[in-house]
Formats: sequence, C-alpha cells, structure tokens
Amino acid sequence: MEGNERWVDGTLQHPDRDPKRRKFVAEAQDPYGVILSCIDSRVPPELVFDTGLGDLFVLRTGGQVVGPVVTGSVEYGPMTSGTPLIVVLGHQRCGAVKASYEAIRDGRTLPGNLSAISEALRPAYEATVKQKAADPVDAMVRIHVKQTAANLRSNKDLAPLVKKGDLAVVSAYYSLDTGRVEVLTGAPSA
Repeated sequence: MEGNERWVDGTLQHPDRDPKRRKFVAEAQDPYGVILSCIDSRVPPELVFDTGLGDLFVLRTGGQVVGPVVTGSVEYGPMTSGTPLIVVLGHQRCGAVKASYEAIRDGRTLPGNLSAISEALRPAYEATVKQKAADPVDAMVRIHVKQTAANLRSNKDLAPLVKKGDLAVVSAYYSLDTGRVEVLTGAPSA
C-alpha cells in the first residue's frame, strides 16, 4: 500500500528495476505478494503498487475471473514459497464486468469465449441485482472481488495457511480516477 501511495501522489521510486536486481533474481524468486487483477491496460499492478522485478506474482484475466489453471497459479506462491499475501484487485469501469452485466441482464450470450467470463461473473451479477445499487456495474466489480477473495480464502489448500496466519487474502478496488487502491476485505491485522 505504500507503493500505491507513491503511485497516487507521483513520488514513484521504481524499486528493483535495474540490471543488478535482474541478476539477483535470475536464479530464484521470492515475491511478497500475488496479485490477481483484470487484463485492463489501465491497471498494471507493478505500476499501481510501484514494485519491481521479482516483487510480485501477477495474474491478469478478464474481470479477474478464475478457473482451475488461474487458481493453481494463484496457489503457486503461497504453497511453494510461502508468499504471504494474495490481492484480488478489481477496478472502476471494468469493461469485462460491464459487458457481462449487460449480457446477463438482457439474456444475451457474449461471443466466443467471452461467454465463459460472463458465466464466471454470474454469482456477482445475482448478488448485485439483489442489492439494487445505483451503479450496478461498479457494485458488481466490488461484489465479485469480495466473492473471489472469499473463495480463495476458503480454498482447501489455502485455508490452512490463512487459518495459521501465514497468508492474507485481500479483496481490493482500484480507482481509475484517483489511482488509489481501497482494501475491501481481508486486510492483514499486522
């Protein structure tokens, strides 16, 4: 979050982005976080958190939806090297969520494999409809990241790490307007 503050106020340090760091991490890596975010070109986690080479495991999918391969990739850091943090990062004005919201609402199927994204977002859509939010797309983004983080937190392989306090699984929301990341759920206590 300190890196995000630097991003917001323009005091970027660009840490760990030089040949010395590249050589240091060439043989092994020890990232301190896993970020699952959207493919949106305006939300690059390494920039949003002002991090560098070897600092984060980053996964990006449309609407930060998960399936078995993505879940396995999220599990990799915590389960193989003790990475202590997973952040599921949604964002303002998400095109994937908007397209899915409108398609589900209108009873349409999105073309190609985009329909897999909308189906993965259906639980968030259903919760959003019950909520009757003023901005349903924004509400759906927030609901989806909370649901995804909760599912990861209770995942049979990650839950024991969470219970022991070795892993925090956080849902968060990125404002395109301000650059600020807001933690929604799962913030570590220390």
